[in-house]
Amino acid sequence: MKPSIPEAFAQQNVFGLGQENLAYAQYFVGDSYLNPLTDPGQCPIYLANVTFAPGCRNNWHIHRAKEGGGQILICTAGEGWYQESGKPAVSLTPGKVIFIPAGVKHWHGAKQDSWFSHIALEVPGTQTENQWLEPVSDEDYLQLAEPLSQPAP
Repeated sequence: MKPSIPEAFAQQNVFGLGQENLAYAQYFVGDSYLNPLTDPGQCPIYLANVTFAPGCRNNWHIHRAKEGGGQILICTAGEGWYQESGKPAVSLTPGKVIFIPAGVKHWHGAKQDSWFSHIALEVPGTQTENQWLEPVSDEDYLQLAEPLSQPAP
């Protein structure tokens, strides 16, 4: 279900909206929110619920690591997109899990007509860092659409 109004989305978003994602706003097109689920000072694995307003997406980026590393996305509410460089976009809905190995250029965010949340998990590794790249162009983003349903044979 594509919740396009905040009230309907709030009922689905069980991990909460959190605060406006001001620290990383320069790497997003549109409004995003961040709700940390673990305390980095107490837990070795950082989990956060990231929420994207309709049409919001993050820039292309790469999770770098000497060993291990990468990211896992656990989709929890609304509908979104995930895309690796050179590959078609993947539709994200609640329950979908995406593993992104270190070194893979990608982006993720909400569909144009839906709020979207995922839990982001940073995969442990050595010498990990996130490399932010260029924004996903409006032209490329606006071309994304759901495939038309095919009639049953």
